[in-house]
Amino acid sequence: MSAAAPSAALSGPRVRFTPRAAILALAVVALLIYLIVPLRTYLDQRARLAQLERRTQILEQQNANLSKQVQRLNDPSYLERVARECLGMVRPGEIGFIVVPKTGVIPPANC
Repeated sequence: MSAAAPSAALSGPRVRFTPRAAILALAVVALLIYLIVPLRTYLDQRARLAQLERRTQILEQQNANLSKQVQRLNDPSYLERVARECLGMVRPGEIGFIVVPKTGVIPPANC
């Protein structure tokens, strides 16, 4: 046996990089680069869609709150209570009184 034989056995067969393999590698890299742009666009659109869905949920909740407020404002008893408590209004012929606490500070109405 020669001394070169064990080192050749350890290194294994040499892999040659042929022109055909180079073209295939180039095609795979080009395909990956080509697919990156649509993938980024898709991910950006998914994120935008999720953001718009959250915004839609918030707006629907605000719309429901405003609808409730419109219903309350169409109720004459609620309007009268707001006028009396918040604006200090009284009906004609009534006398309005304000009770001042001992501290002298009148708490704000819950309006």
